[in-house]
Amino acid sequence: MKVTKTFKAFFESEKAGGILLLFVTLLSIALANSAVQNNYIAFWETEIASHSITHWINDGLMTIFFLLIGLELEREIYQGELSSIKDATLPIFGALGGMLIPAGIFLLLNFGTVTQNGAGIPMATDIAFAIGILSLLGKRVPTSLKIFLTALAVIDDLGAIIVIAVFYTESIDYINLGIAFAIMGVLFICNRRNVHQLYPYLIGGAAMWYFMLNSGVHATITGVLLAFVIPFGDGSKKTSSYRLQHFLHYPVAFFILPLFAVANTGIAISANWQEGLNHANTIGIILGLVVGKPLGIWLFSFLAVSLGICTLPKDLKWSSILGAGMLGGIGFTMSIFITLLAFKNDGEEVITYSKIAILIASFIAGTIGFLWLKFNLKPLKMKKNI
Repeated sequence: MKVTKTFKAFFESEKAGGILLLFVTLLSIALANSAVQNNYIAFWETEIASHSITHWINDGLMTIFFLLIGLELEREIYQGELSSIKDATLPIFGALGGMLIPAGIFLLLNFGTVTQNGAGIPMATDIAFAIGILSLLGKRVPTSLKIFLTALAVIDDLGAIIVIAVFYTESIDYINLGIAFAIMGVLFICNRRNVHQLYPYLIGGAAMWYFMLNSGVHATITGVLLAFVIPFGDGSKKTSSYRLQHFLHYPVAFFILPLFAVANTGIAISANWQEGLNHANTIGIILGLVVGKPLGIWLFSFLAVSLGICTLPKDLKWSSILGAGMLGGIGFTMSIFITLLAFKNDGEEVITYSKIAILIASFIAGTIGFLWLKFNLKPLKMKKNI
């Protein structure tokens, strides 16, 4: 199977980024429960221009993360693993099952309660962590499995973006929203007029972000919308889309996502923290990610192949798809992001317990996924020199 250079670069950066994410998360939790606990937590709540540092990270810097996701999704659609209906169908069905089944499990436990709004939390997959864990298995991992998991996670992110836009928008200011889309329309015209310089799109994107922020629709959506008006051209290294995507890979993987993790995992764990795990909300998150994700991904993939809609790559077994599904249960970044939106009006306690549940579920999913694949993927045999 041919693997593009862009995919290889993406996989390598996400692999290293996942390892860094794990380190800063552990560091953040340690600091939040150390002698500097009060000062550490208070730092992230420091206000700059009427908003806390955490708010600027979540609503500002994370827009750049979504811009990168949008650029990667665009490349996958035009030239990558999603450019062919045949190649895209399996991860699309897998991602669909990986979103619907976890959300269904969560709603089964929380429907009609004050926490039912958290159904989007176990739907998410953290690309960096999932690929980071998969990379630990080295050369025994088939290329098609890497592609399946990466494509599935990208589609999963798209699903999370749609969920955020549709279900976590409380009220809409149509004037500001209209201005944001008008700016997008101007940028689209620039695209069609073959304006390839990046600065008009970046300046226009910043203006879009401002009006989207004041429209009631979550401002990070701007990143994805902006990605699809930046000229893609033939996708070569000289194009605006490629240059921006290539530039953003490292800042996002090694600065923005780690900063998001540090700012949002500074959790002061109380002596009776385990009591919060008895709530239907936290049980729903853990079961959704640990059980719902692998079940949904495997089941929908199996149904798609059984119905003749797509085929299973020759170098993959169903046990490998199940293992990828387990790694899909690592929610982390996107799950925490959705938690902040879902429960922003329900108090800090609900958010804290939800974060703890996400961390526990992601740890369990990552561990069992790694062990499952380690025992089911055979190491590649090295040819002996004669």
